[in-house]
Amino acid sequence: MRALLLALVRRTARSLPNAICGTVCLALLTPAAAQDVEVELVLLADASGSITADEIAFQRQGYATAITDPRVLDVIAASAYGRIAVTYVEWAAGTAVVADWAVVDGPESAARFAESLLAAPRMAFGRNAIGQALLDGKTLIETNVHDGWRKVIDFSGDSASNFSGPSIESARAEVLAAGIVINALAISTAERPGTPDAYRDRVIGGPGAFVVEAEGRADFADAVRRKLILEIGGLPPERRHAATR
Repeated sequence: MRALLLALVRRTARSLPNAICGTVCLALLTPAAAQDVEVELVLLADASGSITADEIAFQRQGYATAITDPRVLDVIAASAYGRIAVTYVEWAAGTAVVADWAVVDGPESAARFAESLLAAPRMAFGRNAIGQALLDGKTLIETNVHDGWRKVIDFSGDSASNFSGPSIESARAEVLAAGIVINALAISTAERPGTPDAYRDRVIGGPGAFVVEAEGRADFADAVRRKLILEIGGLPPERRHAATR
């Protein structure tokens, strides 16, 4: 490979002025920065007024259980980089980072991340500002120290209502333009049975984007596990069902 690059450099040197050639040749011979994780994953969890303190704790436990599940860890280990970068953020009228960016590359690091998200108090309050939450997720991806092969915002909640801040549509467009995929976990309730369809129509986007539905508490941790496997594995649609059973 280096021989091919040198040949290209020599050809470039014959056809460009010296000043320009120096810049171009240096770029050709400098290795591209390697992505250091398989995926940069922002977990955006609902902490709005419809979510009680007990439900906050239940959601966090569901994510803690899922991130430490051997099936999720197997998918991380089998990925090209063998590690992911993940942060857990709760959203309402604003967002609050509950568990800061961490690299998960095995049982020990997964357990540390799970412990950090369980230990923090509730920090997000108020009514839905989904558009702002998506933009905050974008900022978290663009300002962290990691470089992921893929960049994903994982949005979860029980409603697609937006009461303040940027619209969902404008925020979604800005996130997608930055090359970030938005997936969703829809928490179905008797009061809001249409949340999965609303998330498909208004929230998710990008290559391979999907919605996973959690039907109440009994299904929540399992739904989170299925979603993490899909996001980390980056599986095509035809392989998703088998991978998440």
